[in-house]
Parts: sequence; C-alpha cells; structure tokens
Amino acid sequence: MSDVIKDKDKGTSAQYNVSAEQAWDIAITVLRWERCETIEQHKNQNYMLTTVGRDFVSEGSLVGVWVEPVTSQSTKVTVVTKRKVSTNLATGLTETAFQRRFAQAVDIVKSGGTLPIEPPPIN
Repeated sequence: MSDVIKDKDKGTSAQYNVSAEQAWDIAITVLRWERCETIEQHKNQNYMLTTVGRDFVSEGSLVGVWVEPVTSQSTKVTVVTKRKVSTNLATGLTETAFQRRFAQAVDIVKSGGTLPIEPPPIN
C-alpha cells in the first residue's frame, strides 16, 4: 500500500461538479460496485485505500482514491491501482474503469437519482 500512496501523483485524476462529501460517498459506492474488500478511510487526509481480490485475470489489486475539494461544488478525484503481484499482467480494477464508473455515478446523483447497491450497466 505504501507504493499506492507514494504514486498518487502518477494516478488518474478527473474533476467532477459535486461537493467533496458527495464525491467521498460516490467513491465508496464505486469501490463497492467493483467488489473491493474492506475500505480503509482516511477522510481527514482526503484518501481511502482498499484491495480487490483475486479473479481470473489477476491475483488482485491495491487501490487508493483521493477526494480533494477544488471549490464547494467541484472535486478532484485521483485513483491509483497497483497489482498485488508485480508479475501479473493486469489489475483487477483499472484507473480508467474506476473513473468511468465514478462519472456514471455522478450522472445518477446529478439527475436526482439514488445510487443503487448493485452496479448499473456500463453506458
């Protein structure tokens, strides 16, 4: 996990028109949609850490998500994913997939909907 934290500046970032509180809740939902394990929350430091278990492609992933307010209604979200086993070819959750799911969740929230427990189909 220390490599995930160290590589924050190498992660994939996007800015969303939601408050930091909304972004925090969305990030947790997205990680749950992606079947992440226990989410270690460091809210006072604006980040969370979790893992993705083994699947057919990978031995699993380490994931870090940073939620940083830009303005009261704009938030920068950065995600870093690392392979648990460096010789694996893929991670269980990619940074691009996380950001795609996050944008999908923002659209649901902005349209007045409630985030479902199960992940909706990807657009």
